[in-house]
Amino acid sequence: MPQSVAPHRVAVIAPSPVAMFNLAIPEMLFGKVERDGRPGYEVVICAAEPGPVPTTGGLDLYVRHGLDAVREADTVIVAGTGAPYEPHPPIVAAVRAAAADGKRIASLCTGAFQLAEAGLLHGRKATTYWTHAEKLRSRYPRIDLCADVLYVQDGPYLTASGYAAGIDLCLHIIRTDYGAAVANEVARLALVAPVRPGGQTQFTQTPLPPERGTACADTRGWAMCNLDKPLTLTDLARHAGVSVRTLTRRFHAESGVSPLQWLLHQRVERARELLETTTLPMDQVARACGLGTADSLRAHVVRRTGLTPSAYRTQFTRLGTGTATAA
Repeated sequence: MPQSVAPHRVAVIAPSPVAMFNLAIPEMLFGKVERDGRPGYEVVICAAEPGPVPTTGGLDLYVRHGLDAVREADTVIVAGTGAPYEPHPPIVAAVRAAAADGKRIASLCTGAFQLAEAGLLHGRKATTYWTHAEKLRSRYPRIDLCADVLYVQDGPYLTASGYAAGIDLCLHIIRTDYGAAVANEVARLALVAPVRPGGQTQFTQTPLPPERGTACADTRGWAMCNLDKPLTLTDLARHAGVSVRTLTRRFHAESGVSPLQWLLHQRVERARELLETTTLPMDQVARACGLGTADSLRAHVVRRTGLTPSAYRTQFTRLGTGTATAA
């Protein structure tokens, strides 16, 4: 799929009334992906009935395409709506048919109710906007609800919680299709936070939560510039000018994870970018991102992606698409 010349087709379903922000996210992010000078995605917004679709902001949005677009799509995304408890039968039927065809299906915010009504989330992990989580749980008790995560993937089905979590989910899709370097570049172009993945093989792993403070921001930035060094908790605390205990408490309050968990995540992400954008030997990649040895690199990349470093490089290499090669 990542090497395909034809763009990956995404159908975004707009229920009524639709949250406009949900519709803007896929177009904004997928529209910035290019491969060999060609668009990586083709995004089509569709509705149960083409024409004016009410929005949660009180405006009408004119949607030209009907649900026929779902049949032509590779990925289907159901946007959120102001009526989360009333799944729309035509949308539910279209989603169910798409699942039968083996398509990847995602929801943003309360769009999870449509997937649940279609029976796609029974026995699977899923999430939705936290204010509607208990309603989803009570109406569909067979769902393994993860109410405290940004997004979750279980097999071919992805669900995101509210608002900006849709950005994280779409970046995760881009990274799955085209690799970490492309997703990170899209994040930079869109001026949004770097990719916070849920994991490609450990689909239910909680992604890095949003940073909620700035006390450790300088230390995080310093660490990012020194990933090739064997950084310890003491090193981080010394840079921050606090004790290890204080650093750990502040770091967790701001980032939602421990300093070493955050550091390992950044090392693996750096490794993935180097595998995609350079021809460095594996031992040099390992040293450049601070993972030490090629064996350690292999263990962490396999755990995160399900692929060996060599297989990951083969699948996601960007060499030949205008990316510079490191000797």
